[in-house]
Amino acid sequence: MRRAVFVGRFQPFHNGHLEVVKRIVEEVDELIIVVGSSQYSHNKDNPFTAGERITMIRNALKEAGIMLSKIWIIPVPDVHHHSLWVSQVVGYCPKFDVVYANEPLTRRLFIEAGFKVEDMPLIKREVYLATEIRERMQTGKEWETLVPPSVARFIKDINGDVRIRELNKTDTIC
Repeated sequence: MRRAVFVGRFQPFHNGHLEVVKRIVEEVDELIIVVGSSQYSHNKDNPFTAGERITMIRNALKEAGIMLSKIWIIPVPDVHHHSLWVSQVVGYCPKFDVVYANEPLTRRLFIEAGFKVEDMPLIKREVYLATEIRERMQTGKEWETLVPPSVARFIKDINGDVRIRELNKTDTIC
């Protein structure tokens, strides 16, 4: 059995993430989606909780017809020490054979730990970027088409877009 890992913060889970997952599940028997920085929420860069991100991912995968029995979704907190991070991921996850990653530090750390690392396709990276999606939510621009429909509904149900606008306010008087 071939099991892979795909690490991300998923703040929020967007269409680019979904396309990557679709491609990876065609190549492996099971996929572990690591929800990184799981201890963070309610700040500008990490507005959603680990539980909210897991819900977004499950909803999007189910909506896309991906068999959830092939998917593990594991929240992993940061340890803030590069030399310990891979061990942290390994300790939280079932055994895996390959890591899908493009981010240079993530690639380097897993390679140095002896893992096979595969490139992931970048799907419209200039459009499907969580930072851009959060920025659009903050400024009231259209963002819903950049995430799977179930994710847009979930974010609206929890007032996640409102949360992002409120988190970006300051207490200074202009």
